[in-house]
Amino acid sequence: MNALRTLRRRQFKQENMFIFTWSILRHSFLSCRLNKPRVSCQNVHRASSFTSTNVSEENVETVSVCDLTLPRDNMTTVTPKILSRVGCQLHNQKHHPLCLIKERIRDYFYTAVLNRRGNPLFSIYDSISPVVTMQQNFDSLLVPQDHVSRLRGDNYYINSEFMLRAHTSAHQHELINSGLDAFLVAGDVYRRDEIDSSHYPVFHQMEGVRLFTPHELFEKYNDKELSLFESPGMDKCRTIEKQRHHTMEAVKLVEYELKTTLVNCMRNLFRQDLESRWVETEFPFTHPSWELEIKFQGEWLEVLGSGIMEHQILNSAGAGDKIGYAFGLGLERLAMILFDIPDIRLFWSEDERFLSQFQVADPSNVKFKPFSKYPPLIQDLSFWCPESYSPNDFFDLVRNVAGDLVERVSIIDEYKNPKTERTSRCYRIVYRSMEKTLTKEEVGGVHGNIRTLAEEKLGVEMRIK
Repeated sequence: MNALRTLRRRQFKQENMFIFTWSILRHSFLSCRLNKPRVSCQNVHRASSFTSTNVSEENVETVSVCDLTLPRDNMTTVTPKILSRVGCQLHNQKHHPLCLIKERIRDYFYTAVLNRRGNPLFSIYDSISPVVTMQQNFDSLLVPQDHVSRLRGDNYYINSEFMLRAHTSAHQHELINSGLDAFLVAGDVYRRDEIDSSHYPVFHQMEGVRLFTPHELFEKYNDKELSLFESPGMDKCRTIEKQRHHTMEAVKLVEYELKTTLVNCMRNLFRQDLESRWVETEFPFTHPSWELEIKFQGEWLEVLGSGIMEHQILNSAGAGDKIGYAFGLGLERLAMILFDIPDIRLFWSEDERFLSQFQVADPSNVKFKPFSKYPPLIQDLSFWCPESYSPNDFFDLVRNVAGDLVERVSIIDEYKNPKTERTSRCYRIVYRSMEKTLTKEEVGGVHGNIRTLAEEKLGVEMRIK
């Protein structure tokens, strides 16, 4: 409980002095900057220095992260490699492409959504600690206990109570409960995933929430009969179009506000004649829900998810008399599209040939120019899997040993022995540094370490000794 209280205090310390005075007076206790100075990632990402010795450095009994020391247990999945990324805050580093995207979205909301006095309606929180509880990450958002998103193999758990957040939505409930009606949250999020040019276990999201009172939603209409909620005793069934408590008029008006705001935001990022479309989808914490797709270079690309917030969330957060929308988007995805960045690993590079391309007066028209393309080296690894085998465990092991030397890991063969019912998998690992040409000796040493540790830690049996 002491660790939980420490975490709560740290998540709500003062920051955001850039917000207007009226906003500071109302919300200053919510600002959420970590006490320790922002750490440098200069040596964290340099894959050439990563070897298997890093794996053995972890404390077998505790995990230290964000000035917290927490006990390990059977839920622990965080690795030294992942913990080394905590605190880097790429989205807050000036001129970094992720920061540029964040600032452009923030500036759009600051200028396009104003209160009656002409001041920004939205405030932003971009330094909240990524260490959250299970309750914050799942329960507060109505994620069912058996939902696939809770799987141990898909998340970075510190222990049975704490984890590295899987989405910025983990802070929705507490921010609403504090009295905020319109806010943005930006931050690093963590998910165990495959290894390729568009997936990385640490990425960055931006979240937005806006709530409406009856007056705010209906003030343009001279109709006293309009209401956010169905009359008492007149609650209808939940339908595809709305939740049971909401009136259809309220839902349609919030839907209009949501879609108009977000389409204009994307047009502000890309171009005014941007072609877009909405696709119905499902999320545990919104209903109805939509994904926004934009047409880019002849293809439809999904760029964000959104929806009408579940009333149960608002009710439990002390805002049961309001209705609202929420949305979330990935900063890496938008940056890769907007700046033509081909490999997600580049966001972690400190090579000046990469970073200097974004240090210009007007970065809105920047297109990334590749400064090198070093040759790949390819190695295969084939083994029999134990019953407890999880692909994400193998991907994490590869990342922990090889760091960003690995460009892609793909399965090229899978075989199940009909007699023994044992499963064999063959993975192809593509090694390619973004900083130099790798030698066969370097890759051979790293690959050998992966092979040895896979046997020791995952219990696999190599097919070729």
